[in-house]
Amino acid sequence: MSSIESRHTILRRIIHLTCAELAERFIFYVQNTRKRKWVRDWIRKREQFGAYALLLKELAEEDHSAYRNIMRLSQTKFDELLQMVSSAITKINTPMRNAIPSNTKLEITLRYLASGDSLMTLEYLFRVPHNTISTFLPEVLVAIYNALTPFIKVPDTIEEWRSIQKSFEIKWNFPNCCGTLDEKHVAIIRPPNSTSTFYNYKGFYSIVLFAMIDADYCFRYIDVGSDGRASDSTMIVSTLNIALEKNLLNWPEGGLCVGDNAFPLQTNILKPFSHRHLSLEEKIFNYRLSRARRVSENAFEILSSRFRIFRRTIDVKVETTELIVKTACAIHNWLRMTAARDYLTTKCVDIEDLNTGEIHPCTWRQTNSLLSVGRRDVGYTSNHNTTDAELLRKRYARDFCTTLSVPWQLQAVHNT
Repeated sequence: MSSIESRHTILRRIIHLTCAELAERFIFYVQNTRKRKWVRDWIRKREQFGAYALLLKELAEEDHSAYRNIMRLSQTKFDELLQMVSSAITKINTPMRNAIPSNTKLEITLRYLASGDSLMTLEYLFRVPHNTISTFLPEVLVAIYNALTPFIKVPDTIEEWRSIQKSFEIKWNFPNCCGTLDEKHVAIIRPPNSTSTFYNYKGFYSIVLFAMIDADYCFRYIDVGSDGRASDSTMIVSTLNIALEKNLLNWPEGGLCVGDNAFPLQTNILKPFSHRHLSLEEKIFNYRLSRARRVSENAFEILSSRFRIFRRTIDVKVETTELIVKTACAIHNWLRMTAARDYLTTKCVDIEDLNTGEIHPCTWRQTNSLLSVGRRDVGYTSNHNTTDAELLRKRYARDFCTTLSVPWQLQAVHNT
């Protein structure tokens, strides 16, 4: 036998032994490895033991108050919302597995907003995998926001603005007011590769929710998504100013908004006097303006108390966080306008004693809530207050002490 034939024979034997060994190992692996299941057994039992099959159905039938507490709306309102979004979130069953029902998707989304629970916690409660929840959550949020857009749209007729002005004058004794301005930080987990972009001066990562709120605690204009570090009231208000200057909103003549010292003083935005040694007239003006501004403070806290997701650090993509904020505001307005008695109680807002001017704070002031954006250097402002705006503020200050005065304002000023 030649040397070449000998080498070929040895090589064939090595290949034969190697293939035999690999085959034996493969057979051993198949025989001793558990077959991976498409859906885990306890997930398959969703329709028998999931939250909808047991807990929520039981609460809807036996304890309506508890159902509202866990879902933040009544069974009737849930069915109404489900009907509005069902076509947008319903999927078709496949031969491999059934699609998750639209009512389960909606329940999970509402519970997520109401509690801020992690997706893993919701997985165990509803028996839906957390990665599946993270997939359909943005879709359901978009569907809800689109369905409720009519309840959060900016007023675009003079009649609508006049109605808001009338409410402010009757309820808060501030004429010509079309809304209160405020902005809050929404805490988030640092987005990947964002460095310090979203890191605000209060020491955490956030995006900003800017809003104009009417006299009934409804969000009439929202701007969501500015990063916490770069937030600046002047920048955000400028987008509103552009719309006003181009008359895109049919803003009524003489209409104005009220805000705190973080906002620029303009002919359509009034803010408090902030210098030292205020006169009595200026103190009364500040009291009347802060009384109107209390609407925005309470509105934000109603939002965070009803949707506890805002009292936690939100751990999803920034884009999904923006959807969460917009959708929560839309649901808030919808329930405030269509189910106010169930949604808002007297404990949710500050109560003022008009005889003494004393304010009885609501329960949210003792809890962690959304933080104001403000500015670190409120005493400094680069806004060149126009002469017209300053004269307008002084005129309001004078009128609040004469023709527009209220009986309790002196006592309220002395109490502060």
